[in-house]
Amino acid sequence: MEAGNQTATSKFILLGLSEDVNLQPLLFGLFLYMYLVCVIGNLLIILAISSDSHLHTPMYFFLSNLSFTDICFTTTTVPKMLVNIHTQSKDIMYEGCLTQMYFFMLFAGLDDLLLTVMAYDRFVAICHPLHYTVIMNPRLCNILLLLSWLICLTYSLLQSLMVLRVSFCKETEIPHFFCELAQILKLACSDTLANNILQYFVTSLLGVIPLTGILFSYSRIVSSIMGISSIRGKYKVFSTCGSHLSVVSLFYGAGLGVYLTSGTNQPSRKGSVASVMYTVVTPMLNPFIYSLRNRDIKEALRRLFSRA
Repeated sequence: MEAGNQTATSKFILLGLSEDVNLQPLLFGLFLYMYLVCVIGNLLIILAISSDSHLHTPMYFFLSNLSFTDICFTTTTVPKMLVNIHTQSKDIMYEGCLTQMYFFMLFAGLDDLLLTVMAYDRFVAICHPLHYTVIMNPRLCNILLLLSWLICLTYSLLQSLMVLRVSFCKETEIPHFFCELAQILKLACSDTLANNILQYFVTSLLGVIPLTGILFSYSRIVSSIMGISSIRGKYKVFSTCGSHLSVVSLFYGAGLGVYLTSGTNQPSRKGSVASVMYTVVTPMLNPFIYSLRNRDIKEALRRLFSRA
């Protein structure tokens, strides 16, 4: 592009899910409801686990961290969208856009890695039950959590610093309801080859390695379950990881939809649906999945409400 088409960008314009004025009140009410359900549901999971000593185990330690991550993940995007709808403004400052992008990548990556660690926890519990407390000791749990944070903090910071070297054109409309890295790079006037290489490399790495770990863990779990002669025993063992498997399916299904639609130059209904599923619906459903299919969580919630 010519130099005349470049500018020191001070703000971006988030086009949102729809430009139809009549749909804005409906979108505001719907997303406000989903956001509140997500925050309250995940907070209840955290409170139930922290208040019940029976749930102070590795599995629930990682579950409480997943709930915290889901709250932060949704808070990264939805409140800004609600403010834009309410004020009828689509602007987001350049600094605010980069900040939103940074935290979106941070908590999306944390979700991914925590689900992988939880799969490993189930693998150890089912395949090596006699050594579970020795292997999944508090020190290892804290190391796995810290390592997940360090990886995501480093990746998000690196991507954000790479965006700072990019200059943008006068056209700064983002066909999305939040600042997504792929959409931001499409507005650049300068060369983004290094950004794109880093994005696809790390995204593939953070997608392929955790997914491989999850698939390996569940392949070993299934092998162990097949060795159990009793059907009731098989069901009892597999039920301990059924909730996690449901959440993994939702997360990777929605994430794949976002990845496949992020390469399009124009906004699409499929891309919007995939993004909403990934950023709002999946974090909102997680507490329901874990509470409805987990007797310990239901008992902890019942005791929590009885004390209130």
